[in-house]
Amino acid sequence: MMLLSQSGYPFALVVAAALLIALFWLLRTQRLREKYSVLWFAVIVGVVLLTFIPAITGWLTALAGVTTPINLVFILAFLVLLVVCIQLSIEISTLEESARTVAEEVALLRLELERRTGGADGPLRSDSEASTASEARTDDSSPAP
Repeated sequence: MMLLSQSGYPFALVVAAALLIALFWLLRTQRLREKYSVLWFAVIVGVVLLTFIPAITGWLTALAGVTTPINLVFILAFLVLLVVCIQLSIEISTLEESARTVAEEVALLRLELERRTGGADGPLRSDSEASTASEARTDDSSPAP
């Protein structure tokens, strides 16, 4: 059989099977979200297709104008890694913005809590108690007649 005579193809199938098992395990244990698994499934399908139909590699090499098929494989691998980097950069930017927003909201809540309690050490008071206490402090500080 042509597939087994070329040593790289069975290795590619083993790698694709290992990636597929790892991907299902990561999805099952919820260590990888579904939206990220789509790209990895596409990579696995591509590896399996190129393994079972090596003529695709030759056709794509001629179409792209690349001299050797291995150069095309490296170009495709580089493009996949580039897409992954862009996807992760977008996700990091979103998470940074979310973290900044949460930090600002926590700071505002702390400020509001300090205003309601009359400081960091005092007991928690409602708005009406805080305004009464504020008025009492204003009355105490006024000069005596």
